[in-house]
Parts: sequence; structure tokens; C-alpha cells
Amino acid sequence: MSAAHSTAEQDQTVSSSASSSSSSSTVAHDGVLTAEHKSALEPAEQHDIFTKDFGFLHIPRYLRHDPERPAQFSLITNVTMGFSATFIIANLYWCQPLLIQFSETFNVSYDDASHIPTLTQAGYFVGIVTLTSLGDLVRRRPLILLLVFLSASFTIGLAITPNMRVFEVFSFLVGLFSVVPQILMPLAADLAPPERRASALSIVLAGILLGVLVARVLSGIIGQFASWRVVYYLAIALQYLVWLLFYLTLPDYPARNKDQTYFGILTSMAKFWYTEPLLFQATMINLPSSACFTNFWVTLTFLLGGAPYEYSTLVIGLFGLVGIFGVLMTPLVGRAIDGLIPWFAALISVCSLLVFQAIQVGAGGINVAAVIIVCFGIDVFRQMLQVSLASAVFELDSRARARLNAVLLISMFIGQVMGTIVGSYVFNKYGWRASAACSLAWTGFMLIASLARGPHVPRYTWFGYQGGCEVRKSKLAARGSARDAEAAAADAKDAESTARVDDSLDDSRTTVQVEAVDSEKKASIDA
Repeated sequence: MSAAHSTAEQDQTVSSSASSSSSSSTVAHDGVLTAEHKSALEPAEQHDIFTKDFGFLHIPRYLRHDPERPAQFSLITNVTMGFSATFIIANLYWCQPLLIQFSETFNVSYDDASHIPTLTQAGYFVGIVTLTSLGDLVRRRPLILLLVFLSASFTIGLAITPNMRVFEVFSFLVGLFSVVPQILMPLAADLAPPERRASALSIVLAGILLGVLVARVLSGIIGQFASWRVVYYLAIALQYLVWLLFYLTLPDYPARNKDQTYFGILTSMAKFWYTEPLLFQATMINLPSSACFTNFWVTLTFLLGGAPYEYSTLVIGLFGLVGIFGVLMTPLVGRAIDGLIPWFAALISVCSLLVFQAIQVGAGGINVAAVIIVCFGIDVFRQMLQVSLASAVFELDSRARARLNAVLLISMFIGQVMGTIVGSYVFNKYGWRASAACSLAWTGFMLIASLARGPHVPRYTWFGYQGGCEVRKSKLAARGSARDAEAAAADAKDAESTARVDDSLDDSRTTVQVEAVDSEKKASIDA
């Protein structure tokens, strides 16, 4: 029985130390170890090859982590991440068009029914703080499979419960476990090659944003012609489909930071925020950006429903199609960002948002064409800004990307709350132009925050600008290579000069020694 148990353990994990040893013996030309071989030599980078998740769920062989033959990050994997993000993040928004039906089914007031989306969002926020950071501590594949399974299973409770209080509890739990898209963002950054990182992030982000819009549209249509419970039956089916897709396509990736604890991971998030100037700058841009975005979409209903437009709810809903078109542009934007220094891409986004916010201030309540233009522009450049910030922040520490992403998400969540509360208050008290001017002021603050710290300053510099104005990554890399070559040539020249000096000293010593011997011989002859 002991032998059988040992065999089972060997089947579950296969040590990669042997392969690491063979790799470490391989040396590149001229006796220089490549980066890959250096990584193989480091004990901290030696990982087990898992063949099963949870000790019983077989991992397809082509998805297992193997340092010798790592799984390739394909377009199919990336698109699967985007598709899955759409229908996981949709869990937060299925309920929003259904509040009237909830009040009728559970026999509660509209005010009580409005607690449902609040609880769902509260669960989501708790999940961001407590669950997404696990991506820096455990293997992401089993973590994602577990969270999707839990969110799908708790959605069954939403579909069948006849009790309002139970529905609220399940709403919180579904929101709590619907943070998978935010674990996928740093995972995509880990798996994608550096030259495709922004594109990979943009596809996942597009899926997240598409889920926000698609959930509201589908839920509203289904709720109009069928029971609201059908919406949740659909959500259950889609989530189990996502689980299956992840099982078949999601590569296994080794756990990092094995020397840390869960609470250590949590506390380090705050430490990153006040010790990393780039992360602090990114949150100071991300927070008002999120506030502007939320302010626009929340008050848009009030703007289009009142004078001079007087549009119906259906027509107002169609403006979401403009948003969907803007979201679909995100992968193209990601391709453009791949070739740019993230700081410059973010600066372009902020300046563009400043222009569109100015259009909204000037003509948003006068001409519907201005509203359509602003809808599209805000969506495109807001997403460009998010991808740029994430790309820059993820470069700080590859072993802490889940925590860095969590800090960005917390700032975004605070911005959403600020945009909803402040934007609605200003719109109702002072009108559409004042609300738009508020967003314009926030965007101006974003520009100041962007310019306060340049892209090429040292890592722990809080303010300043240095290093020139090069926008393209390729040119900057070429300059870096040229500087390295010059430094290497200078070192070689210094070494050659040192060798010549040493030879000269040796010659001088030899001459002195010969002269001393000759002097001794002469003295002995004279004697």
C-alpha cells in the first residue's frame, strides 16, 4: 500500500530539479549563460510539474507547466480569457435591469430591491481585496477553476430561491467569487511575450467591458419577455461553459512567493502603494479617470431623458451600442500601445480625454451628435489609459503583479463611487454642463499627475523628468544596447590599459632586478 501511495504521489507531481540540473549544465557561446539558463540555476525558480488539480482532476498534458517545453500563449488562449471575462463579470450586472421584477416577486419595495446590486458590488470589492492577491501566492489554474465553479454554483441559488434575504446573501457571494477576470489580467501579463503584453491585456480588458454592456442588454431583453429567473439560468450555463473552456485551454503556471504568507501578501499591497512612485502615480490617474467614466454614463440617462432630447428608455439604451463599438476597438489600441512607452500612451489617452470632455462641456446638452462622439471617444481612450497603466505597473515586479493589479482596482472602485455620488449630485443640483465640467476638472488633474513624473526617471524618484522624449520602445531598446556596447568597449579598453601598465611594471621590476644582480657581481669582482 505504501508503494501504491508513493506511485500516486509521483503521478501527481514530478520534480523538475533533474531537468533544471541538465539545463544548468548548458552554456551559451563564449561561456555566457543565457537568461533562461540563469533562471534554471536559481533554486527559487525550480517548480514541481503538476499532473492533477486538487489532487484528483487530471491536467491535460499540453497544459502542464514544463520548464523545458513551456505552454505557448496562443491567440486561442487569449480570446478564451476575454470571452470568459465577459460572462464572469456579467454576474455583477445581470440584476440591474431586473429590480422592478425583484420587487414584485419578493414583495418588497424598490428601495429594498436596490440593495441587491449594492451587495453584489460589495462582494466584488471584498473579493478584489482578499482573493485576487492569491494569484501571487498559489497556482492560478486551480484558483481560477475553483472560483468559477463557486460563482456558478452560488448562481443556482439565485435562480431558485423564493426568499429575498437568501437572494441577497447569494448575491454577495456571487460578487465575491466573480473576481476571476482580475486574476486573468496579471496572468495574461505573465504568459504573453513582452512585445505582445499590451495586446494580451487589451483583449482581457475588452472582455470585461463587454460583459458590463452585454449583461445589461441581455438581461433587459430576457426580463421583458420571460421570467427574470431565466436570466440566471443563462448565467449558470455560461459559467459552467467558461469552466470547461478554462479546463481545456488554461495553461498551468507555477506558484510564486512560496516563502510568503497570505497576510504578508495582503499587507504588502499597502506597502507597494506608498513605496512605489509609479504605482502611486498610476492610482492618482486611474481614480479620477474611473470617476469621469462613471459620471458620464450614470448622468447620460438623465441628460437624454430630459430636455431638449426627451428620448425613451429604449433609445437611451441604444447608446450602449456606441459603447460596445468603442470596446471592440480596444484590441487595436493594445496593438498600438505595444510599440510605445506606456507613459506616452497614457499621456496621449489623457490629452484625448481632455478634448472629449471639453466637447461634452460645450455641446453635450445641445446636439446629440456631440454626445455620440463623446460616447465613443471616452470609451476608446479610457481603455487605452487602463491598458497603458497596467502595462507600466506590471513591469515593476513580475512576482507581485496580482497585488499591483489589486491596488489599481481598488483605486478604480473608489473612483466609481466618487463619480456616481459626486456626478449625480452636481447634475441634479447644477445641470448637465456643471457635471461635465466636473469631469473636465478631474481630467485636468489626471494630466497634472501624468506630467509630475516622467517615464525614464529612476524607479524610486517621485517627481521630475529626465531621459529624453523617445516614444518608441524599439528606439529606446536600441539606445540601451548601444550604451551597453559602448560601456563594454570602454571596459575592454580599460582592461587593456591596465594590462599594459601591469606589463610595464613587470618589465621595470625585471630591469631593476637585473641591474641589482649586475651591481652585486661587479662588487664581488672588485672585492
